[in-house]
Parts: sequence; C-alpha cells; structure tokens
Amino acid sequence: MLAHIIFTILASSAIIPDVSAAPSPYHGRGTTKSRSSSTSPKAVYLITNDQQNAVAAVPIAADGTLSAGTITLTGGAGSNVIDGATKQPAAPDALDGQSALTIAGQHIFAVNAGSNSLSMFSIDASNPTKLTLLGQPVDLPGEFPNTVAASAKHKIACVGTTGATNGVSCSSFSGSGLGEMDGLRSFDLVQTTPPVGPTNTVSQLFFSEDESRLFATVKGDPTVNNTGFFSVFPVDASSWGKAATVSTTDIRSSPNGTAVLFGSANIPGTSSVFVTDASFGGTVLDVDPATNEASLVAKQVIDGQVATCWATISPLTNSAFVTDAGVNRIVEMSLANASIIAETDLSANGDPGLIDLKAAGDFIYALSPGNGTTPAAITVLDVSGDQGSAKAIQHFALNGMGVDKNAQGMAIP
Repeated sequence: MLAHIIFTILASSAIIPDVSAAPSPYHGRGTTKSRSSSTSPKAVYLITNDQQNAVAAVPIAADGTLSAGTITLTGGAGSNVIDGATKQPAAPDALDGQSALTIAGQHIFAVNAGSNSLSMFSIDASNPTKLTLLGQPVDLPGEFPNTVAASAKHKIACVGTTGATNGVSCSSFSGSGLGEMDGLRSFDLVQTTPPVGPTNTVSQLFFSEDESRLFATVKGDPTVNNTGFFSVFPVDASSWGKAATVSTTDIRSSPNGTAVLFGSANIPGTSSVFVTDASFGGTVLDVDPATNEASLVAKQVIDGQVATCWATISPLTNSAFVTDAGVNRIVEMSLANASIIAETDLSANGDPGLIDLKAAGDFIYALSPGNGTTPAAITVLDVSGDQGSAKAIQHFALNGMGVDKNAQGMAIP
C-alpha cells in the first residue's frame, strides 16, 4: 500500500487515526439544496483496473447523491504496481498515480496498465452511464500506463507510462476513435514492469488551463537522492490543415522543498498549479509561461499525514481538497498559500483512507477502493456553504457494481 511505503521511506512520525470499521452515519441520500439539471454533474467515472478492465459509470442525482450504474469493458487489462515495502501487488492505489481516466468533451479515455494500451469511449448525450467503446484499445510504446490527459481543443490524448520503458506518448483522436500513438518521450526512470513504487514513478499528466502545454509530475526517491520533477511539454497548435502536436522534448524543474510530487490541478485564471507532495502535504507552484519552469510559491505540512497524494480544486469554494491513502479525511487548502482551511474527519464510515477525488458543482466525490476487507466506496461531500463547510452526505458502496480494491481514477464531466 502506498501509504505504508511512504511512511516507511520517509520515517514519518505521523499517528494514523483509528479507522476500524464502523457504521456510517450518512449512508442515506442526505439533504442538500436542489440544483437545476442544467448545472448538475451527471456521472462519476472510474476504472475497475481488474484483469478485465472496465469503466464504472455511477449516476449523480440532482441532489448530488449516487446510485448504482453501469460497467463497460475497456477491452484491455488492469494491473498493480509492486509495493516496495511488502513486495506484493499494491492495493489500494494500484497505479500510484492520478488521472487513470479523463474526459474531453463527450469522450472518456482510460488506461489499461496490464496490456499497455489506451481505450476511448463515447458518452451517450441522453444517458451518461451508457458508454460505447470506439474501436479497439490502441497499443502504447511504453509499459504500464497509469495516467492520461486529453485536450478537447487540440484533439490530442497523451499517456504517461511508468514501467521499464517509461515516458509520454500522444495520439490524435476524433469522433471515431484514437489514431496511432507517436514516439515515446522518455523520462529515463530506472524501473521494472510492473514498477516498484510508489517512489520513482510517474504521477500525473494534465494539460494547462489553456491547453497550450502538457504538464507531468514525476516522483523522486529521497532515500537514494533521486530528485523528482515537474515536466512541461509545449503544444504546437494546429494551423493550415496541420494537426496539433506535443513537443518531443520537455522542460524539467525540481521546485525547492519538494520531493514526491503527485496529484495536481490548475488554479483557474493563473499560471499556477496546486500539487500534493506525498512526503509532507501540499504546494502551490508557479509555472512560468516564458521559461516553462516550475517554482515553489508556498508549501504546507499536513500534521498526521501519511501519504497526501490526490488533489482537486472546487471553483465554488476557490480552494483545493486533498486526500491521503492512510488517513480517512479530506483536507481543504488555500490556493494562495497552501494553508489549511479545514479538515473533515470521515473515520466513522470505516474506510481505510481515500485516493482519487473530484469537485463538481456543490460537491466533492472521493474514492476509497477499500483494502479487500472493507468494500470500495465513494464519499460525497456537500461544499455549498463555501470554504470550510464540507460535510459528508453519502457513503456509497461500490461492491454491488463489482468494483474492488484495484479501483483507480475519477472523472466527472
């Protein structure tokens, strides 16, 4: 488990709260203010990441709550990184990354870590849980894909691979599916397939807010003085019938004070990004538009953290929310200086911790894959009261849909 190895490697003194199983006080649908159908999110998507990989689509009601949805096979296979502490397949957090699937327009892109491929689906306009696989999964030049980014503006999808052959490869896409992936932009990580993690692995790919650059976060390994980095690939926009392309070379920087950069989100209207660092908490980084180098604006240690790895930004609250695989809570943080605004303790629901999460409308959706004993579940939090107001309104178990401890990723249109 990622939390365990980060704890071991960094010799953290954090005390992990007791998250032994307990009845949830909010299994019901809860009460939230009514939202119009035109502004309500429609569905939560994640991958099962099992041997027969699939996308789970969980419908969202107008009040933000969830109900049973659909499972659609990707045509590929999932896989697990090897936990460096136990030497066993890791779960939860089977992929050591964020954005195992992503959305661009009416399309979903999902990685298949066990078959080194990428799948693309269309989303039915009238039924968001009805997905159609477009063509067959496209083969990748790298091994063990664990993160994907897609640009609706440029019609490009890029995949991060973190196995023995690792780096970034991209493809154009259209309404009929994906094109052939281009050549690998290597990160030169010394790894195996499957990789041994969580350190020394690719964390996340995502496009800048204006989609002019592709960003990547890559974890270092402090125990062997291996420095992680933030990577930027400029995008050459399409012109005169020429398709847009992603640069074959990147600009890398290692912001001072960071070590294990992980989950990220663009801070709206700025050149900055909010990025977690699994070794201590969260940061605000500025990505210079001229040099494409990332520098530290602010950092915040989260007391009691084990592995703060995933991040999302709520436009409603104008703040970031982060999760920890080893501590069952949501931490809300400032986009200006990364200071802690509030913490929401969720230990009463019995989850061992949380991984991927997304903000949508008045709500935050956070995934706990469980650990094989506790079931996979999504906790829904209402943040409509602005900053510091996060309150859990539902704990929706996913085991009835066949989703288990291998589950990863989260995307919401």
